[in-house]
Amino acid sequence: MSDKIKSARSAKPQAALRSGWTTGACATAAAAAAARALLSGRFCDTTRIILPQGKTPTFALSRHQFDGRTATAAIIKDAGDDPDVTHQAEIVVTVSRNPPGRGVTFHAGDGVGTVTLPGLPVAVGEPAINPAPRKMIEQNIRAVAEEFAAPADFSVTVSIPGGQELARKTMNGRLGIKGGLSVLGTTGVVRPYSCAAWIHAIQSGIDVGRATDIAHMAGATGKTSEAAVRALYGLPETALIDMGDFAGGMLKYLRRHPIPRLTIAGGFAKMVKLGQGCMDLHSSRSEIDFAKLADAVRDLGASDRIVEAAKAANTAMQILDLASDAELSLGDLIAARARETAMATLSGETVVEVLVFDRQGRLAGQSGTIRSGA
Repeated sequence: MSDKIKSARSAKPQAALRSGWTTGACATAAAAAAARALLSGRFCDTTRIILPQGKTPTFALSRHQFDGRTATAAIIKDAGDDPDVTHQAEIVVTVSRNPPGRGVTFHAGDGVGTVTLPGLPVAVGEPAINPAPRKMIEQNIRAVAEEFAAPADFSVTVSIPGGQELARKTMNGRLGIKGGLSVLGTTGVVRPYSCAAWIHAIQSGIDVGRATDIAHMAGATGKTSEAAVRALYGLPETALIDMGDFAGGMLKYLRRHPIPRLTIAGGFAKMVKLGQGCMDLHSSRSEIDFAKLADAVRDLGASDRIVEAAKAANTAMQILDLASDAELSLGDLIAARARETAMATLSGETVVEVLVFDRQGRLAGQSGTIRSGA
């Protein structure tokens, strides 16, 4: 690989990235503002909340409404420099009084999903508002109630206008979250490119699969490999894990929460990285060792000409094409190495198969065999 290509792949942004606020933090701020208006009879333009780690950010309200019985506040979510699907979405919370002794109850408004499958941290039938945001909201509106010496009996409805459409860009559908988005966020702070939401979705997918007794799941690096493995085994959507580049995130979670059978499906370049021991397969965070890949071609009996051509290649697919033209089973070798990495990370309870696909979704390599239903 040329120095120019290596430099481009290893380049990182120079400017500091800006943090933002989770959907849960925005819902907490809107809920606190609405609760205060309900008890005081008026709204302020801003509201301050306390996050789990002690931060006390102030949020500006985008709109508000009070009719004497209910109070509604809205906040435009700022996810900072993170490519969050809900960045600039409006988080709307309506608060009303509950009967005495009822405490705080949560409800899904427009654009917030409802849980329909077991395995998630909230029960089936509940609004998809995770435990950490629930706790944040409850603690902050209880603090407001204490200011007014009032009981903390509130009904909290969270809405995200347009959330049902935004949810199509997430993994909520296969997790059994219907009707909209989830309200997430453990700390209240979004760290740019931390990909915490993706890792959370991977873990939730595994939890749902285990809770619904799915014995064979497949983690794929992208849509092409996911479609190919799904067609191969006829897997239901809930058996599919959108692993993306986070092989390590999936495998480490499966080590603690094993399943009977796992297929890892991915493109050639991603599986080369996994076979070389990389757990994060993103191009900016791991690189293919082209010298080792050329050595693998040599190990398969390639001529010196092909080995030298492999050393000079700019992409992994070029090397796969060279090997294919010479009828060398490079795809199988890479699948075997990727499987070794996976098995070294997992517990022995899981049977592992690795499938390597080309850009057209054709099988280019395989290691381990899983027969669905076996």
